[in-house]
Amino acid sequence: MKKRSSEKTRHVVAWINKAEWDQVLEYMYSKDCTLQRYALHRVSAWKARYAGRTPVAVECTADLVRCQVMDKSGKLGGDDLVLLYGTALVRFVNLITERRQGRVARPLRRLAGGLNIPEWIVNLRHDFTHRKLPTLNWCRKGCQVVLTWLQQEYWSRQLGGGANENWNLEAEGEDEEEELKRHDEELVARQKEMECYTSARELLISFTKEQYQCFDSLPRDDQKPPWLAPSEDLSWILAQIKDFARESCETLFDVLVEDGFLVPTVAQLESLDCDAFDRDCAGATVQLPQTFLHFWLPLLKTFNSAFFIHLLLEKLFLELKELSKEPNNHRTFYVSAWISEVIACNINRHEHHFETKVQRKTRVRDKIFVNRIQLRWQQLLSACLDAPCFSTPHLLQLILDDMEHPLPSETRQNLLKLCTIYTQSAHADVEPHPEQRHQPIYTLESLHEKLRLAPRRHRAESESSDQIDVDLEAEKAKLLKGSPWQVCTDKVQWKNFPLGKVPGQSEDPSSLVADNYSTMVVLEQPVELEATALPKAGGTSASLRTTEGLLWTHSDVTKLKSGLQLF
Repeated sequence: MKKRSSEKTRHVVAWINKAEWDQVLEYMYSKDCTLQRYALHRVSAWKARYAGRTPVAVECTADLVRCQVMDKSGKLGGDDLVLLYGTALVRFVNLITERRQGRVARPLRRLAGGLNIPEWIVNLRHDFTHRKLPTLNWCRKGCQVVLTWLQQEYWSRQLGGGANENWNLEAEGEDEEEELKRHDEELVARQKEMECYTSARELLISFTKEQYQCFDSLPRDDQKPPWLAPSEDLSWILAQIKDFARESCETLFDVLVEDGFLVPTVAQLESLDCDAFDRDCAGATVQLPQTFLHFWLPLLKTFNSAFFIHLLLEKLFLELKELSKEPNNHRTFYVSAWISEVIACNINRHEHHFETKVQRKTRVRDKIFVNRIQLRWQQLLSACLDAPCFSTPHLLQLILDDMEHPLPSETRQNLLKLCTIYTQSAHADVEPHPEQRHQPIYTLESLHEKLRLAPRRHRAESESSDQIDVDLEAEKAKLLKGSPWQVCTDKVQWKNFPLGKVPGQSEDPSSLVADNYSTMVVLEQPVELEATALPKAGGTSASLRTTEGLLWTHSDVTKLKSGLQLF
């Protein structure tokens, strides 16, 4: 009679009840060595009852906890502890991966990866077995990581207190099949990716060959580009590329930004009669040669949609960011020039509203796309600042000028100036402030040099200041020559002296009298008495009156002045 599918599988366990299981688990992962020893004794009792059928995870946990207890006791030296930890870690890796080995031996790293065991734990086991013994710190760290793994992968999965004895066996076949299936899927995906990449290159190479044939067949004196009217073969190639882009646009654009395509080689530039990139890029205008732009216009016009334009800009900025780590002026120039060309196509200039049909037709002919696209300006701004190079100020200017919600003019100017300083290049479109026109652009090296020269400059300025002070004191002394006054060169705290008193002055008032002086009676000084004449009324004179007291008479003033002298 078959068991019902809903009937639970029963297991014979070595512990008394769920309470003992929970207690051992809690004590095993405790920080108290006494509780850990008690848990180890209980596990020893379980092993005796199991008679060799103890779950592998329980044995490994007990071995590692025993290492920690011996480490904390301080009874063993460093070398002994390394050997003890090494034995426990080697047993853990071997026992956990042993039953997952099939008939054909597979690498331990692969088996451990399927169980989410960190690869460095397997490397640690390899060092214990074949190489120089690791340090004690690495042993302790490995023990802690493995105990955490056992708690998550085994102990926390035991529901109802009953340990799953088939923990290593139940999912063995399924895990192995899943791993093999995943491995096969990865191989198939990688193979498809390589085939897709090869197809993209072949399509783009076919396009370039057709364009070169058209260019070679054109007389050199004819200035009309041959690729404005695509041939039947070129139209068929463009149709294939467009169909391919619908399914694998990412791969197509990855190939497009490689050398030999949007980034031309020197041989390709020579074949198109374009000047090779042989000058310093710093400060150069990032503009594509017209012949090279017309060469790729038929293909780029095929991707005249917002999705493809956004993807192209994203790929170009990612490539520019990679070039900031490994500078390549040639690639940086052409990647930046393509970014500039794409953004310039989106600029809606005011003068375009007044152009004639012929002018518009000529302008549209040289553009990748015509209708304005709502670009992701915030992402473009971040991508531009994340990829600093000599062309960053120019690209940043284009982005800031064409944003849907432009920044204030002052903020844009400050951002452009900071960008110019960071990239160490001068941008022609950024007009500096008159006060900042002659200011240097500081680099880290120049600031270090400034700090190095600062003490010398400060010393020179101090000596110059001292010389000026000496000259000033000499000039003051010369002016006071022959005078009873002199310049005080001592450092005096004048706030400690009242007004009218100088340091060293005697309390005797006669000390203020000069050695050479002459006297003059005050009475001899000319005195003008102001007489207040009151208007006469009715032919009679009014007498001088006051209500605030008596006035000094002329005789009283004369008596007062006769007793005063002037020096």
